[in-house]
Amino acid sequence: MQRVLCAFLFLSLILSSCSAIPTTPQTVPGTTTEAPLPLPTTAVPDPDPISTVVTPHINQPPDGQITAEPPASSDPERCGYQWAQQDLPELSSVFQGALQAHQLEAQGSAFAFGENCLRNDGTIASFSAMETDFNITLQVSDLTNESDLGDWIVKVMQVIAEIPPDLIQGPRPGRVNIAFQSNDEMKGALFYINQYQELPTGISSAEIYQNLKVPE
Repeated sequence: MQRVLCAFLFLSLILSSCSAIPTTPQTVPGTTTEAPLPLPTTAVPDPDPISTVVTPHINQPPDGQITAEPPASSDPERCGYQWAQQDLPELSSVFQGALQAHQLEAQGSAFAFGENCLRNDGTIASFSAMETDFNITLQVSDLTNESDLGDWIVKVMQVIAEIPPDLIQGPRPGRVNIAFQSNDEMKGALFYINQYQELPTGISSAEIYQNLKVPE
């Protein structure tokens, strides 16, 4: 009887020990376990396309319309301009006559300086005068006498000032080209009419020549 009681107590002790073992894992104090993040189920949307502004070509006109160069005209009257001069016989005759009142050997002529308008075939369609120029040749005894040369400039300009305005062509002041000759030597003065008019008043004849002479 005592043996059966001991066996029963031993069996009870085993069963009580098995019931104390936990059936689920237990969390260790002071530690945590995080579950992994889930993968995204939708794709990231593509960014909206960036719109760009098209820069017009620099050779285009402001309105964006490209225009071609007009074709060459077949008009026979169409012309191009070229520097030119025309003799003025009537004025030259009047001018030389006035100069020879001061010196019989004096030579003078006048011409209009401007532009010819040339047609395609080389013929002249028209001439436009810009100014009236004068050429003068005078005989002097001493080219070193600048006062004498200056006096001649004054006399020539007095003759030009007395020319009737209707004989002068072009809107601009003309040029005056004076050649002083002594035997085989020569000096000159070359200037525009307004250059002479703008000289200071009261200067000497020699100073007039110095201001208007051709540089040597």
